[in-house]
Amino acid sequence: MADAERDPEGAAAEAADWGETTDVGSEEEYEHYEAIVVGCGPGGAAAAAALSRNGVETLVIERGVEAGSKNVSGGLLYAEESAPYTIDGLFPGFREEAAERPITEYYIHNVAGEKVATFDITDLHEHDTEWSDAVLRRKMDSWLEAQVHEMTRETGGGVLSGVRANGLLREDGEIVGVTFDELDPVTADLIVAADGVNSELARDAGLMDWENPEDWFQGVKAVVEMDSGTIDDRFGIDEGEGVAHLVSGDLFEGVRGGGFLYTNQASLSIGTVFHLDSLAEERAEPHELLDALLTHPLLDQWFRGEYDEREYSAKLVPDSKKVAHPEPHEDRLVVVGDAAGQMQAQGPIIKGMNHAVSAGALAAEAFVEARTRGEPHRAGEYYAEKLRSEGVMAKLRPRGYRASAAVGERGPAERAADRVVASRVGRKAVSTIGGRLQRLYSSPTLSSIVPDTRTPYVTMPTVIAEEIGERVTADREIEPPSLEERIGDLTYDTDIGNPHIELLDNSWQASGTAVTACPVSAMEFGGGCYREEVVQTNGSEERLVSLDTQPCVECGTCAVIADTHWEHPRGGKGVEFKQG
Repeated sequence: MADAERDPEGAAAEAADWGETTDVGSEEEYEHYEAIVVGCGPGGAAAAAALSRNGVETLVIERGVEAGSKNVSGGLLYAEESAPYTIDGLFPGFREEAAERPITEYYIHNVAGEKVATFDITDLHEHDTEWSDAVLRRKMDSWLEAQVHEMTRETGGGVLSGVRANGLLREDGEIVGVTFDELDPVTADLIVAADGVNSELARDAGLMDWENPEDWFQGVKAVVEMDSGTIDDRFGIDEGEGVAHLVSGDLFEGVRGGGFLYTNQASLSIGTVFHLDSLAEERAEPHELLDALLTHPLLDQWFRGEYDEREYSAKLVPDSKKVAHPEPHEDRLVVVGDAAGQMQAQGPIIKGMNHAVSAGALAAEAFVEARTRGEPHRAGEYYAEKLRSEGVMAKLRPRGYRASAAVGERGPAERAADRVVASRVGRKAVSTIGGRLQRLYSSPTLSSIVPDTRTPYVTMPTVIAEEIGERVTADREIEPPSLEERIGDLTYDTDIGNPHIELLDNSWQASGTAVTACPVSAMEFGGGCYREEVVQTNGSEERLVSLDTQPCVECGTCAVIADTHWEHPRGGKGVEFKQG
């Protein structure tokens, strides 16, 4: 086969010259590859690398103008000692070329007003950890794409960017290939869906749904300018070191979740991650919750009145405890990473990209093994079994959480726990235990069973700060950009005439939550995606919702909490993240 070129402009024209054609039992003939990988983030790149090294002819499809232009992450990539694969094992030189800073210190801050109680949880961070680096997705993924392109070319494939996979090709009810906006369908013996949290392919196969807000988190992030020397000085670290800070307590309007700050080479990644159902119920606005973190006195020790925001971004995050698919495959399709719900968020433990790497490489390993045995159709079964036998699934869906959630997340038990923690007895216990709470926060076992309730995210950290915290003050204040300024600073290639979201029910009851939960919308803000409208009809007022997809950051929030039809924009269109 001819090599696939990474040219978003000429993709459609060049595709016609690739490969053999395969009769799939219809009048049309389609190009055929041994494997198609959709998405060139860590999971897709890992799958493509492992396939290529085993001589599998692999075509990689990337929706962005280049890998990373559509990807957002909080920013920490782990290499676990127990993991079957690590990204530097698959891509030598990765840490030197594609990562930011190694994270060598890890803290959690419990906040109540201006009182803060800080615990060092580096021991938790280093549990089962070979290394952990801060990353920015545009830099990282684009480097991975270049490596993958060279690898896949050697087996007759390549990377094709600026192309959106919009669904699955079926023959006689069986998945046999992928359909695209910009190309004719392509068939393959193996299809790897690594197309992210809003995966069209996983949804088409019935392996993902958007029915329950409690299954998801929403992350919102600002990348903030700060030169390397200033980071070293203000965070008290040496060159080649980095710090991670987590924040929880009463500064987020009672929404379940918290904030983070990670040091990059010459910038900071600062953001918030909240349970989507809590965000929706509280009618909180994501950009305001981020600003509450940015303007808290705790951060003044690092900002010192200086604040220059490079980029604002957002994404949905699957809660693996609830949605990591135990059998992430169907026919020739295997699903990896966020598309399979493989995002571990358990208390202070936040890991996703490393699990995507393991899953992608295990999927490739499974296909090679199945093909060697003469049964390539069983690759999905082998893949699911490898996720279990290698311990990946146990991390994503820990048994201890299922037991604690069965009791702790029931209404009466949840309310009782909250009352006890906030009571005089609970406060006395916190005061008595004091700094020994740090050991509890550093326990991997306890972190894995923390229930998703208000108590660990809001009540407990607030009480801890009130009882044993110290007051922090700020002499200087920063003023984050307005939502309008943040949208204005983003880069868009608007697909005029082809909106990627359709509002199916514009009533306030059905879709009004999107006005507050969408990270680029807000009440009384007329420049976002979702906007409140009051219409006079026959002498009465009707509260409605209108939609403008131009400012969309493609997070997918509205697909879960509003009545919409949602899909990604066409290849290369929509928002383009420069940091990610």
